[in-house]
Amino acid sequence: MKILTQEEIDAHTNATIRAQPVAIPGSLLLHRRWASYRALPLPLKVMGTVMMIAPCISIQAERRGLEFDRAHWTGAGKMELDREAAEEESRWGALTTKEKIGDWATRHQYSIILGSWVLSVAVAGTIISRDRHQTLPQKIVQVRMWAQGLTIGVLIGAGILTHNQRQAALQRLTEQAREKEEQTRAHLNAPNASYPL
Repeated sequence: MKILTQEEIDAHTNATIRAQPVAIPGSLLLHRRWASYRALPLPLKVMGTVMMIAPCISIQAERRGLEFDRAHWTGAGKMELDREAAEEESRWGALTTKEKIGDWATRHQYSIILGSWVLSVAVAGTIISRDRHQTLPQKIVQVRMWAQGLTIGVLIGAGILTHNQRQAALQRLTEQAREKEEQTRAHLNAPNASYPL
């Protein structure tokens, strides 16, 4: 285990907190441009800012910390990481556009599901808010129902995508096992094969 110096700790801390001070300027911009936001009480503004920005900050801090760690690896670990990155890059270059989209969708499956839910809430909310005959609670229920329905559709699509990828992986494993078995048979049936007694 490596003992870190204070300079390395400070450098890691600076890497994790860069590009994060967006909450206060965003709140000020909303306060300046949107009258409804100005009418909100201060505790509600703070709660909204914390609930929306804190997860983003923690995710970005984690990413920057990992990026910093990777940049400071040396020796065999760095060579292994470089080899894996080169293999991944060559694999990605060999994929077709459809395969690239499927691979990206599989790696970002939960982000797509969450994003589709947020998008469906926004679209349904925009459409349903124009209805003058419904009360606010009825509109909220309608938005929730539409968002749930669209999200279930996305979940079904994600399940189909996952199933297809598992089937493809199983097919590759079966083909590899078949090739290995054929190689073993060819080796055993060779006329000059030597058998240990």
